[in-house]
Amino acid sequence: MRRITRPLLILLAIAFLIEAWLWRHLEPVVAGIVAWLPLRAVKARLAGIIRKLPPAATLVVFVVPVAALFPLKVLGLWLLAHKYWIAAGGVLVFAKLVGVAVTAFVFEVTRPKLLQLRWFRWLYERVLMGLDWAHRLVAPVRRRIRRLLRILRAKQTGRALRLLWRIRRRMRATRANPALALSANAAGAARTAQTS
Repeated sequence: MRRITRPLLILLAIAFLIEAWLWRHLEPVVAGIVAWLPLRAVKARLAGIIRKLPPAATLVVFVVPVAALFPLKVLGLWLLAHKYWIAAGGVLVFAKLVGVAVTAFVFEVTRPKLLQLRWFRWLYERVLMGLDWAHRLVAPVRRRIRRLLRILRAKQTGRALRLLWRIRRRMRATRANPALALSANAAGAARTAQTS
């Protein structure tokens, strides 16, 4: 069971980290657009209105932009159902990026009021704990990928090619004689034990 759930958990953690990465990197982009467009006054006015609102009404302000993008996501799914793959992908990616960016912008303005809601603060803390969990779960995979990428760098290309050639010879030998593969694995384990 663990062999099945571990990869699924890692995929979930990666999706969660991608979402967090988008959130973190799109927030400055939206802030730059707000600074470029005359929306700074709108943000200040919105912040002033939100200060006067009770926390429950602030939740509505937070949810409205997300709900406004729902028809765009439905359009993307409709395009997908009618096999307009590229258009559907473009619409869904656009809706995702705009949704994350707008949500990050609105959350920045509404966060102090929203955190006054006990259940929202509990949920927010759980999301932060989930983010830490995802980082811990993906860290070993990330280290392995970085190690493999280091081997494939230009200076280490010879080493990578020798490694691939050795793997290829072992696979051919395994196909020809399965008993040889067991002895090769035993020899490799013995070498590893000697170097330790």
